[in-house]
Parts: sequence; structure tokens; C-alpha cells
Amino acid sequence: MKKIGIIIFIISFLALLVLNIKPEGYFFKKENIGTVLTVDNSDAIVQGISKVGCQHLKVAILTGEYKGSIIETNNLLSGSIEYDEFYEPEDKILIATSLDKETGKINGKVLSLLRMDKVMGLALIFIILLITYARKIGIKSLLSFIGSVLIIWNYLIPALKKGENIFIITLFSLILLSALIIFLVAGFTKKGWSAFLGTLSGLFVTAALTFFFGNTFRIDGMNQPMAQNVLFSSSMSINILDIFYSAIIIGASGAAMDIAMDMTATIQELKLHNPNITRNELIKSGFNVGRAVIGTMTTTLLLAYSGGFLTLMILFLERNTSLLQILNMKLVTSEIIKIIIGSIGLVVVAPITTYIASFIYSLPDKKSKTKEEDI
Repeated sequence: MKKIGIIIFIISFLALLVLNIKPEGYFFKKENIGTVLTVDNSDAIVQGISKVGCQHLKVAILTGEYKGSIIETNNLLSGSIEYDEFYEPEDKILIATSLDKETGKINGKVLSLLRMDKVMGLALIFIILLITYARKIGIKSLLSFIGSVLIIWNYLIPALKKGENIFIITLFSLILLSALIIFLVAGFTKKGWSAFLGTLSGLFVTAALTFFFGNTFRIDGMNQPMAQNVLFSSSMSINILDIFYSAIIIGASGAAMDIAMDMTATIQELKLHNPNITRNELIKSGFNVGRAVIGTMTTTLLLAYSGGFLTLMILFLERNTSLLQILNMKLVTSEIIKIIIGSIGLVVVAPITTYIASFIYSLPDKKSKTKEEDI
């Protein structure tokens, strides 16, 4: 009966988040999907990989109010390789449409190449593999993923946009996310509570380090993507540095949650296969496993963060930049801060979770069952 109540509560919570979403405000506004029928590149100047000028497109609208209509529009090329897109016939594109009430003509503005169909195909492969291997846990992890996206997009981002109490809002959101993910996957069991408390320890340590030492590095947070645009669009009301601090904590919390669950699962398996094992023996074994996990996880953080800066590192090599100059650059230093603070959080989470899980699993069981059941 307790399991049914928990499931109903979680489903109701997710349903409440879903009902609060307005699809037309998130996925659909004036955007439609179209197919490029013909392309006229007579006004486009192509020099190597750089393209300047304009493409004249004839597009067939496939969705929305103007489905079936054929319109003509232009694709402006600024020469910026990072943002420009060059279209070919039969490309599927995302296009914003509007009706000119005076002339009755449908106007269109090309937004981007349609990529979500490929992304969804890749996601479907992941979902099938996850459910095939993890079964019920896989389904629960998918629900937790959906719930996390909804919380971040529906509550955390709007709250950060207001620019007030960013640090507190981030902590509260991460506590809520951790509870949703861990208890949905592990249930309100010893395993769930051990992993949750261990995650909180890493979260608060990371937040404290960021809060007390962040200003000493004299980083203004402007190294983040689109930071200047966000600052200007908010009329200078958002503290970009606080957003940067929030990004550090959010990035570290995911890894801390993984470590906490790994250590808790280790303690659970040790206790399951040897019910007479003592608390001190659980702690000793947990520490041995934790050292091995930490040894690879810190490197994982390094690879995760540095993977997004391969082109920048190639540029440093091309310009023969000294290591001292590289390490002192604002952009590089900010990533180093993320790695170090995240790694400290991991090192703290492993032993604390081991102590917590060993204590909880050493408590006398009220039930005669030796194995916990997931909700």
C-alpha cells in the first residue's frame, strides 16, 4: 500500500509539472516545419568555407496553420561560420511564419536546419537500450530525467532570470532534483536515504567552497556562452557572476549524486551477501571501493569539461602560447575552478556517504526480509 501511495505521489507531481507547461509557449509559437524546394545562390558569395550574401529559397510548409502553402524567403549569410547555415534542396528546416493582413501574403523567416528528428531517433535507441538492460529502474530513471528537465526549465531557469536569491534558488532546486531522482530510482529505502544524504553533503560542501572562495579568483562570469547578451537583455539586472556560481554547483551535483549512489549500492551489496558484517568492516570496504571510484571520477570531470574546448586548445598550440599564460586566462581559469571544486565535492561525498550508509545498514531491520525492494 505504501508503494502505491509513493507511485501515485510521484506521478501526480510530474503530472502537475506537465499541466503547467504551455506547449505553444515552449515548443510551438510561430514556428513550422518546411521543406526546401529550390535554392537560388546567385546572390551568395562563397569563399572557401565562408559564405556571405543571401540565398533565395522556395519552401513548402509542412505543418501548422499554413500547411500546404509554398512561400519564398531569404536566408541571409553574414560570413559567421558559427551561426550561418547553408541550405540545399530537400532540406527540412524550421521556419517562422506570419500573415501580412494587408496583402494576404505569408511571410517566412528561416530559423535553422531541422535536426530534432535525428536527435529523437538517437534518443529512442538510448531509451530502448536503457529499458532492455535496467528494466523497471530504467523506466524510473527516464521519469526522473523528464521530471528534472521540467523542474529546471519550468522553475529554476525562470527564477534565475528574475535575478533574485540566485544562490538559494539553485540550492533549493538541486535538493528537489536530488530527492526526485534518487527516491524515484531507489525508493524511500535505506538505499534511497543513504544516497540522498550523501548527495546533500557534497552539494553543501560545493556550495560553501564556491561561496567563500569564488571572489578570490576575480572571475566576473562573462566567460559563459551568451553571457553578454543575457546581461544586456535583462537591462543589467542579472548578476552573471552568481549565474556562474550556480553553474559550478549544478555541474558538481550530478557527479556527487553518482558517487553517492555508487557507494550506497556497494554497502547494500556487502550487507546483503554478508548480513553479519560489522559497521567498521562496511566502512573499510566502502573506503576501498570509494578510493577506486574517486580515482577515475576526477579524471572523468576533467575530460567532460575539457572536451568542449578542444578547438581552443588547438588554437593555443598553433600560437605557441605558454602554459602559464593559458592557465591564467579567465576562460581557462573558470573551467579549472569547476573541475577542482567538483573534484573536492566528490572526494568529500565518498567517505561521508560510506559512513551514512554503513550506519543506516547497521541498524536493526524491522522487517524479516534481507533484501530491500524498490518501489
